[in-house]
Amino acid sequence: MNRLMVAGVVVGAVLSGQGAFAKTLEDVLKEKGVISEEDYKEVTKSQSVVYTPGEGFTFTSADRKYQGSIGGFMQLRYTHTGLDNANNTPTVSVQDSSAFQMSRIKLFFNGYTLTPDLTYKFQLNVTQGNILSTGKEIEEAYVNYRFMDEVQVRFGQDKVPFARQFIVSSATQQFVDLSHVTNAFAPGYDFGLILHGKIAGGLVSYNTGVVGGMGQGTVRATTDTGIAARIAVNPLGDMNYVEADIDHSEKPLASVGVNYFWDTVRNSDTTNLNLFSSFGWIGIGKPLMPASARFGATERVSNDSLGFDAAFKWRGLYAQAEYFFGQAKGQTTSAILRAQGFYAQAGYFLIPRTLEVAGRYAYLDPNRDVTSDHWTESTGAVSWYIRDHFLKIQADYTNIHKQAALAFNGGPRATDDNRVRLQTQIFF
Repeated sequence: MNRLMVAGVVVGAVLSGQGAFAKTLEDVLKEKGVISEEDYKEVTKSQSVVYTPGEGFTFTSADRKYQGSIGGFMQLRYTHTGLDNANNTPTVSVQDSSAFQMSRIKLFFNGYTLTPDLTYKFQLNVTQGNILSTGKEIEEAYVNYRFMDEVQVRFGQDKVPFARQFIVSSATQQFVDLSHVTNAFAPGYDFGLILHGKIAGGLVSYNTGVVGGMGQGTVRATTDTGIAARIAVNPLGDMNYVEADIDHSEKPLASVGVNYFWDTVRNSDTTNLNLFSSFGWIGIGKPLMPASARFGATERVSNDSLGFDAAFKWRGLYAQAEYFFGQAKGQTTSAILRAQGFYAQAGYFLIPRTLEVAGRYAYLDPNRDVTSDHWTESTGAVSWYIRDHFLKIQADYTNIHKQAALAFNGGPRATDDNRVRLQTQIFF
C-alpha cells in the first residue's frame, strides 16, 4: 500500500511538472482579472474549436447556430478492505480484499442547436468498478429548452433531483465517493419531464416533474409514474453543486434545500432504482421485516422519500450535511417499512486550492422498527488538487461499523471493517 501511495504521488508530480492542462493566454488574463468574462467570450468566439478543462473540445459553426462539446473523465481506484472476523465459523469466514478498479470512465457530448436556449446532453459511463456497464451505459440523454432563467423544461433521462450529494457530479466530490447514506436514498437516474429554473439570480432554484419511476434505462409496464421535487434557497448568492471550496471563496456562500420523491412499484418488479438495490434503504430494510408483516409477493408498494440538506463554503472551508427519511407501505397488507439516515462532512484547504483534508460521519437505519440494524461510517480524507477537480489525487480511510443484523453471516456480533482507497482522476 505504501508503494502504491508513493507511485500515486510521483505520477501526480510528473503530470504537474509537465504543465498538464496548459492554459491559453486568454485563460490566464481572465483568471488574473485583466479581462472580464464578456471580454473572454468575445476573444474566443471567433475560434471554431476550443479546449476547456472540464468541458472538453467545443466545436462551433461559423454562423454560431450550432455548438457541440466532446469530453470525459476517468477515475482509477485502488481499494483495500480489511474485514472483521468476529462472526467467522468453521465453515464460513470473511476474506480481506485488494482491488484495482476502473471506477468510472465517462464520456459526454453536449451543446446547442439553432439557439443557445435549446441545449442537449448525452453522457455514457462505460465502466463501473472494472465491470462494463451493461444496460446502464447511458446515464444522461436529454434536451433542455430555456424560456428564461426562471423557467426551463428538460425532457429525457437525467439524475432524479433528489439528494444534494447525488446531484453533485461524481467528478467534483470532496471524498473518493458518495456516502453510503446518499447511495441508499438517492433514486438514481430516470427518464422524465422536469420543470426547473433559478429565481432572483440563483437565490432560489427549483426542480419538479414526473419520471418513469423504474430507474435508469427501464420502461414501466403500468400507468404509474414517479414524482420528484426539489427547492434550494441560497441566501448569500447562487451556490453551485460542487463540493470543496476549490475557488477559495472570498465571500461566504450557503444553501439549504428540501427534496421529495414518491413512487409506486410492485414488490415483484425488477427496477433500476437505487432504493431497491442491495445498497438501497428498501433493498436492505425489506429482509429485516418480520415474516408476519412483510409485503405480498406481487403487492403494489408505495414509497415516499424526504430529504433536507445544508451546505456552506468560505475561504477554503466547505461543509455539507443531509438528513433523509423514507417510508414504504403495502397497498394490500398495509405493511410498513421505515428508514432514516444522515451524514455530515467538512473539509479545509491547508494549502489554498491545492491540499485539502476532510472528515465525514454517516449513519443509516434501514428499518426503524427492528433493533441492531444500524450502519455507520467514519471517514478521513486528503485530496491533492493538481489542477482543480480536473486533475486530482484523493485518498481516504473509513471505519465501517455494522450492528449484528447487518453484520457478516447475520451476526451475532457487530463488526468493524476497515477500508482504504486511493483514486486519481483526470479530465480529457
